[in-house]
Amino acid sequence: MLEQFFTLYLKIFFMMTPFFVLSLFLTLGKRLTKPEKKDVILKVSIAVMITGLAFLLFGKYIFSLFGITLDAFKIGAGTVLFLSALDMVRGGNDIETSEARGSDFSRNNFAVVPLAIPSVVGPGMIGILMVYGAEIKGPVDTLLKSLSLFAAVVSLAVVLLFSNKLQELMGKQGLEILPKITGLFVSAIGAQIIFSGVQGFFGL
Repeated sequence: MLEQFFTLYLKIFFMMTPFFVLSLFLTLGKRLTKPEKKDVILKVSIAVMITGLAFLLFGKYIFSLFGITLDAFKIGAGTVLFLSALDMVRGGNDIETSEARGSDFSRNNFAVVPLAIPSVVGPGMIGILMVYGAEIKGPVDTLLKSLSLFAAVVSLAVVLLFSNKLQELMGKQGLEILPKITGLFVSAIGAQIIFSGVQGFFGL
């Protein structure tokens, strides 16, 4: 069970694209004081946890409402996740655009949008949480996946708390490279979800 928890935790953490979020946080929060940054991190963590739990616990009801099969959603969610990962590898993000709008985010009003949603809880993460939620079997499995989500949120908060030190350690070039590496891992997860959906759809 511990191995399953660790695997789920790592997958969810990587799908939060932590190093892209770190870069975005440093860009949007560069004019904030330390207390203001901590306030932003707290708001981000709460928003991500609430939103993530909602998709994890109630995603299966969305499937039932729209008549979507789990295998079909795996293929769709995996494709979205894979395309998002390609954007990360190519370096396609909105950091520069956000920086150009710096006056709009001069205080801590960027915590929920765009930092928590859609930067952390994007289409890929929503998709995988709904898939995990649809596969839940009993209260123990529910607790295991909820704790994995909580651990990933806490890890993201720790990364953001040490953002300045990480920036000094890695430098600007390092912060540009890490999202690309994360993108490679996320693309592999997306491909695996697609193959799982195709396998289930064709009964292989």
